[in-house]
Amino acid sequence: MAHDLVIRGGSVIDGTGEEARTADVAISDGVITEVGDVAGQATREIDADGAVVTPGFVDIHTHYDGQAVWESRMNPSSWHGVTTVVFGNCGVGFAPVHDTDHERLVQLMEGVEDIPGTALHEGLSWEWNSFPEYLDAIDAPKDLDIAAQVPHGALRLHVMGERGANREDATPDDIAEMGQLVAEGIAAGALGFTTSRTTNHKTSTGDFTPTLDAAQEEMVGIAEAIGAGGAGVLQMVADFKDIEGEFAIARAMAEASGRPLSFTLVESPRSYDYHQQLLAQIEAARADGLEVTGQCAVRPIGILLGFECTLNPFMTNPVWHEVADLAPAERARALQEPERRRRLLETATAGADDDKVGGRLIEKFELMYEIGEIPNYEPPADAIVATRAKAAGVTPQELALDILCGEGGTAMLWMPFTNYGQGNLDATRDLLTHQYTVPGLSDGGAHVGTICDGSFPTTLLSHWGRDRAYGQIPLGYLIKQQCRDTALTVGLADRGLLAPGYRADVNVIDFDNLQNRRPELAYDLPAGGRRILQRADGYLHTIVAGQPTYVAGEATDALPGRLVRGAQPDPTSR
Repeated sequence: MAHDLVIRGGSVIDGTGEEARTADVAISDGVITEVGDVAGQATREIDADGAVVTPGFVDIHTHYDGQAVWESRMNPSSWHGVTTVVFGNCGVGFAPVHDTDHERLVQLMEGVEDIPGTALHEGLSWEWNSFPEYLDAIDAPKDLDIAAQVPHGALRLHVMGERGANREDATPDDIAEMGQLVAEGIAAGALGFTTSRTTNHKTSTGDFTPTLDAAQEEMVGIAEAIGAGGAGVLQMVADFKDIEGEFAIARAMAEASGRPLSFTLVESPRSYDYHQQLLAQIEAARADGLEVTGQCAVRPIGILLGFECTLNPFMTNPVWHEVADLAPAERARALQEPERRRRLLETATAGADDDKVGGRLIEKFELMYEIGEIPNYEPPADAIVATRAKAAGVTPQELALDILCGEGGTAMLWMPFTNYGQGNLDATRDLLTHQYTVPGLSDGGAHVGTICDGSFPTTLLSHWGRDRAYGQIPLGYLIKQQCRDTALTVGLADRGLLAPGYRADVNVIDFDNLQNRRPELAYDLPAGGRRILQRADGYLHTIVAGQPTYVAGEATDALPGRLVRGAQPDPTSR
């Protein structure tokens, strides 16, 4: 038998949860045809001896809504073995939209997801109004598969206008129209509907997201419309300050729709039992037949601070503004001039910057770490900037300044603010190993000046499957979670397994050398906008629909990825 591609002799971890076995993987016409001892000829062969062979990773929580319009490559996710991304999360996106509301949606995305408004204005073509038209606009060759969801924020503004922006209650007619538009979007290929109910989400003008306190009647009414169509999933992010009250809304949506619902689930710095209470709520919902799932981060969610980033510890200091507009290396030299350095360190700063996400934390040196060439996302307490400064007999500000002036003025500090309340990742392990959770929250494509978590899949495998000193998690389980379980959470049953008939999305990984690199800044967004990117070592081959898209971390010419329209059936059940 002739094959398009055969991956020979690798340690195959197939996505079922089983551990590795030595096998070949044969591919033809974009699907896997055989796994085992494969005979016959192939147009191309890959020698995977000594490597781990896995399904491609499915990342269900990204924000490539704009990048998918202007770009064919969904980096940084593509560099980390991801072969399918799902965006439109957290209720933000760019459709449906009236022509007069472009600025509102840009401000919402800029504020919530820290994507420069100038880049969005330059890069978005706005050749759509309806959600189906938006899907048509992004349906172009990509380096991985993309899938979209209907965002509540855009939906509310489209239907309610100023009333929606002002967070007024929706009328029954408003709710009916929103439900109709969501159903229309899902019928055209959206995977589902998303919403945000957190005070962390604000527009770039400082206003809360339009969906923050939408009434239960609105949420349930939209969910009922989704359920009537018999397709689609629901995704939400919420503060859960009132755990029982907020979860009651999520539960009511799941009941009204009969559809799967997932939500952001992290360890809270406010209370160690916060995530345990939410896990108990999920278990109770599952016991009642509701398919509710927690989307969990695989490491601390942390802010990157640097002189080229959105945030830095000196950004409210007037001396900083004397050099803020200089080139990085020139700025670093200016800040180390003895007189300016003295003035910077002696001048009182204004403290927090409430206008920016994370701006309240810019002087929390007791939470900051230096991020090294190979980042450590579970650092020890003695690596904290404040602790190191005390041991060295200097102030935290002095040490932070010296660190940030390194690497030609492009060095960064890292400050975990969620999933690290106990100074370790024990609670994260509890979340990752729970039967009703999946990895999520990478936010690939978003927070481009403050966070770079599109590398979550690399951390999941390298840290939890290899490097952690205690409490490691079996690699077979991790692969199942990041491939098959994430795919099923959003209805993509045709991928995430290395088995005959399934989509030929594959990674060949040098597992012993798999690691994240230091985050770096690039100025490659539209209008020269900046973003933080992070590469990885160890991905020998990433294959999408049977075509190698990255080899040893470098892009090939192949762009086999496409828009996935709607849920996909399991190919073995047809």
